[in-house]
Amino acid sequence: MADLAATLSQADKNLDNSLERLSDLIRIKSISTDPAFSDDCRKAAGWLVGTLEDIGFEAGVRETTGHPMVVAHQAGREGAPHVLFYGHYDVQPVDPLDLWTKDPFSPGVEELTPGRKVITGRGAADDKGQLMTFVEACRAYKETNGTLPLTVTILFEGEEESGSPSLKPFLEANADELKADLAMVCDTGMWDADTPAISVSLRGLTGEEVTIKAANRDLHSGHYGGNAANPIHILTSILGDIHDADGRVTIPNFYDGVHETPDNIKSMWEELGPPKDFLEDIGLSVPSGEKGRTILERCWARPTAEVNGISGGYTGDGFKTVIPAEASAKVSFRLVGDQDPHAIRRNFRAFVEERLPADCSAEFSQHGTSGAIQLPYDAPELADAQKALEDEWEKPAVIIGIGGSIPIVGDFRSMLGMNSLLVGFGLDDDRVHSPNEKYDLRSFHKGIRSWIRIMDALAAGQ
Repeated sequence: MADLAATLSQADKNLDNSLERLSDLIRIKSISTDPAFSDDCRKAAGWLVGTLEDIGFEAGVRETTGHPMVVAHQAGREGAPHVLFYGHYDVQPVDPLDLWTKDPFSPGVEELTPGRKVITGRGAADDKGQLMTFVEACRAYKETNGTLPLTVTILFEGEEESGSPSLKPFLEANADELKADLAMVCDTGMWDADTPAISVSLRGLTGEEVTIKAANRDLHSGHYGGNAANPIHILTSILGDIHDADGRVTIPNFYDGVHETPDNIKSMWEELGPPKDFLEDIGLSVPSGEKGRTILERCWARPTAEVNGISGGYTGDGFKTVIPAEASAKVSFRLVGDQDPHAIRRNFRAFVEERLPADCSAEFSQHGTSGAIQLPYDAPELADAQKALEDEWEKPAVIIGIGGSIPIVGDFRSMLGMNSLLVGFGLDDDRVHSPNEKYDLRSFHKGIRSWIRIMDALAAGQ
């Protein structure tokens, strides 16, 4: 059996060296979206392979049509659960460079406020610091116990910040090698600086564009006004019908597959309350949307229909009195639970067509489709991870959702048949994708210790 206390102590002893290794990785300018840094991306992949081999992984750089993947394997104890750990080594561009207080690729440790030290540099939080918490947890475990408690496969990609164009083909080609009992993803964050969090849900997405057409050309509003159909009027009327007075979506069968959040989870969210200054920061004060739901429930567990843009007629400077021949809108649906994104698309199109007056037509184009992801609230690995995080942070780990989407999690479900455990240690003020990115030293240190505890708990709970 593993000596957990000794393993945690080893992670503490390793901290200075762990920090230096992270700094070495941050120094590599692995900006995936700029071809000028393609050699740096390959250098980062090679650096990770060498680091993983140093702690006993069988690791290699795998070629793609873009930047390479890093794949590594290490067997755990006999009969141990098999996990796939995912992270990305590429980073965002640093522009505007003049807003950085120091070279973004010269990492260091600074005291942000008295007693609060942070690791600075591009990628410190997203995602180099996060992925290295797991690598360093594996190092401490191996050094103390000789083996890992789990069988571990690692997948690090180099194109997450540029849309992951090579990822799906790579997963398809290597599905048998990458399949595991559970995926673990570190590209998430804490609820606050003292409260760990596990993300159990990600909303899906259906994106649609609709164009309403009427006359065969733009019309003089003085001559035709009051007689000719106006596509802008028709379009906005249809869009207005999408919600009722209580903020619910009226598209037929829209709520098929939407499940109520368990009462104990809703109670946890009510105790958390809304994020500090959630609306005030954007100049608002009154929540909109579905009545009878809290802000967090609406963000994490309820579906939405939002109009993202409208165009039609004359929108240039000055004034032009026309009735346009057509008008368009972009509409997105954030999905939860078992909602079928393709059914949402079909039902939206039928909803529009049923409301078209004579002489008008609608054309549609689609802009992306992905299903929602929901880890079962009673999943044993969720309870194990909660207990492990509480032991480390001495505060209960909260169960949260993510209002947006992380495509890789959906790919793991649809292509590899795996649920994902999303645990990360980023904070809201890490300035991810912005100048002066940072990662709290405490997040890095306790993140390493947290993964040690999580691996130990998953192994014990097998």
